[in-house]
Formats: sequence, C-alpha cells, structure tokens
Amino acid sequence: MKEFKCGQLVPGCNWETHAEDEAEVVRRASDHLRSAHGETHIRGNMVEEIKKRVHERAA
Repeated sequence: MKEFKCGQLVPGCNWETHAEDEAEVVRRASDHLRSAHGETHIRGNMVEEIKKRVHERAA
C-alpha cells in the first residue's frame, strides 16, 4: 500500500491518502492540490515532487 502525506510538500497540511499503486496516489494528491491549495495546473515538476514523497505505508 502506497501513501502520501501532503504536509511533506505543503507544510501545515494534515491531508493524506493511500492506495495500492503510485498512480492512484498521485491522482488523488493532484486533486487535493487543486481543491485545497488552489493549484489550477499540476506541472510535471509538481508530479515529480509528489512521487518523491510517496512511500510504502507502515503496517
């Protein structure tokens, strides 16, 4: 199970998500950045920053 915690990218944000694969985590994180942080366009470098912070969820 993969996990992403937004606070690792946007300090102070407590939102997190998890899914079976990285692509779904990145999709959810991108949606969150649009809705919660006002990002209108998720650039390639932002996707890379999200991917750097996706890790295996602790059991």
